[in-house]
Amino acid sequence: MGTGTAPDIPSAHAVTLKVVRTIAELRAELGPGRRRSSEPSVGLVPTMGAFHEGHLSLMRRARAACDVVVVSLFVNPSQFNDASDLAAYPRDEARDRALAAALGIDYLFVPAPEAIYPPGFATTVVVDGVTAGLETAHRGPEHFRGVATVVAKLLNIVAPDVVYFGQKDAQQAATVKRMVRDLDMPVRVDVCPTVRGADGLALSSRNVLLGAEERERAPALHRALRAVADRLLAGERDPERAVAAGQAELWAAGLVAEYLLVVDPATMVPLQRVDGEALVVVAARLGAVRLIDNLPVMPAPVVAGVH
Repeated sequence: MGTGTAPDIPSAHAVTLKVVRTIAELRAELGPGRRRSSEPSVGLVPTMGAFHEGHLSLMRRARAACDVVVVSLFVNPSQFNDASDLAAYPRDEARDRALAAALGIDYLFVPAPEAIYPPGFATTVVVDGVTAGLETAHRGPEHFRGVATVVAKLLNIVAPDVVYFGQKDAQQAATVKRMVRDLDMPVRVDVCPTVRGADGLALSSRNVLLGAEERERAPALHRALRAVADRLLAGERDPERAVAAGQAELWAAGLVAEYLLVVDPATMVPLQRVDGEALVVVAARLGAVRLIDNLPVMPAPVVAGVH
C-alpha cells in the first residue's frame, strides 16, 4: 500500500485469534503451558487500534520471533490532553480483529478503560529528561505520563520477553526504553523502522482523517526530514543550517512546523553540533490533524583537522 490507508483484510485467517477483555482472563491464558517451546518467547505489540501496515509490520516481526504474541488494543485516555482528539481517534475493532487474526496473532487484549484505570487509581509513572520538550511542549506533561503508565501496566499484565514499538513515535520509544532501563524491567524493547507510503508519508492511524488537499501536502514532512538529513550527510555540522533546508520544503507546501529539530536519539535533547548519530524530528498540523515524523541520521565521522 502507498496511501497511508488501512490495508485490505486477507480472506483467510492463519489461526484462531482469542479476544480477551479482562486482566484476569489474559493472565490465566498466559499462565503455565502458554509457550510452545522451552524457550521464553512472548511478544507484546501495544497499539491504540485502527491498524495500518505500520502496526502489521510490528505484528509480523513479533510473530516471526515469538512463540506467543499478544496485541493490545486500547485507546489510552490518559495520554490525550484534548477531549475532542480522543473522541475523534479512529476506532474499528472488528477490522482490527480480522487483520490480527490473519497474521496469526494469539491474543488481542481489548480492555475497557475501567479495567486499566479502576476507581481509585492513583499511580502515575513519570520519566524525566527524555520527555522534556518536543511532544510534551505541545501535548502537555500528562501525555508521556499516560504513555509510561499504561505501558508499565501492560508489561506487568503480559510479562513479555519482547515489546515492539515503531520508530515513528521516537520520543515515545525513547521514553519506554528509559523506563525499562531505570526500573530494571525484564523485557527487551524492539524499536522497528517506520513504514511509509510510496510518497514517503509515515503511516499513521491519523492519516485517515486528512482531507484530499491535506493528504497531498502531507509528504512534505518527509521531504523536509530528507532535506535536513542530506545536508548532514553531506558534511554540515551546524543543525540550524541543516534545518533551514527542511524549513524550505515545508514552506513550499504551505506548512509551518511546530518543531523541526536535530536531536540526540537517546535523550531527545536538541544538538548544538552534529558529530555522530542524530535524529531529525518534525511535527506539523494539516488542518485539524497533527502529524509527527522523524529520520535517523548517521553522518560520516569527522576526520581530525578537517572541518
